[in-house]
Amino acid sequence: MQEQHVQEAADRPAGTSTSGLWVFGYGSLCWHPGFEYDKSLTGFVRGWARRFWQGNITHRGTEGKPGRVATLVEDKEGVVWGRAFQIKGEAALPYLDARECKLGGYLTQLTTFYPRGQREPFLAVLYVATPTNKHWLGDAPLTDMARQIVDSFGPSGHNVEYVLRLANFMREHIPDAEDEHLFSLEILIRTFIKEKRLCLATLMGPDVAPLRSDSDSESSSDEAEGAVGGEPAPRPGSFQYTSRMPPKKLRCLNI
Repeated sequence: MQEQHVQEAADRPAGTSTSGLWVFGYGSLCWHPGFEYDKSLTGFVRGWARRFWQGNITHRGTEGKPGRVATLVEDKEGVVWGRAFQIKGEAALPYLDARECKLGGYLTQLTTFYPRGQREPFLAVLYVATPTNKHWLGDAPLTDMARQIVDSFGPSGHNVEYVLRLANFMREHIPDAEDEHLFSLEILIRTFIKEKRLCLATLMGPDVAPLRSDSDSESSSDEAEGAVGGEPAPRPGSFQYTSRMPPKKLRCLNI
């Protein structure tokens, strides 16, 4: 029934407003949604835990070396912090359906989103991967997950970038949020990068534009030219956004 409501919104005739529909992001959507939106709010959902148990071969990995990306698993006591977007225009839902469902292996659900501050909770669309999809990797020791992430790279960039930018987003925009799984994985990834003497700047790719805060989440006329909802626009040559690896490899001097 929940998927039906989401699909009905996606199937509205062209030109029909989807104003009022919110999408909750807990992975790369937090720092690079890639679609137009009117507002964004940080907050949380209940009954879930964020885990890097979903495989990815279209954005952050390949068939031979799948990357690991975030999904949510049911946890009665769990709380997952992230970012909700009030979508804008008729292209957002088809874009998300292709990015998350067709290529990513995720299913849609509806959940209650609890914004920070004194705002009332509201319903939001949630994308969740389950063990039934073909990309599912499941649980593994954190050290094994970290090594797999350090070794994985796909059309949208390195798997390291996916995890570290999410961790950076959480620290900068939701500093009081707890996520032992995410931050433990981040520490291990940084450790293995140093052990392998890899260049972190190369793995992370070019910087992304600063995110709008909750206090100025309304769309404004002074947003960067070419931005989508205040974020860098998707780059030509890639479905989601092209590899952030620069055209010329950067060299790190391990002094």
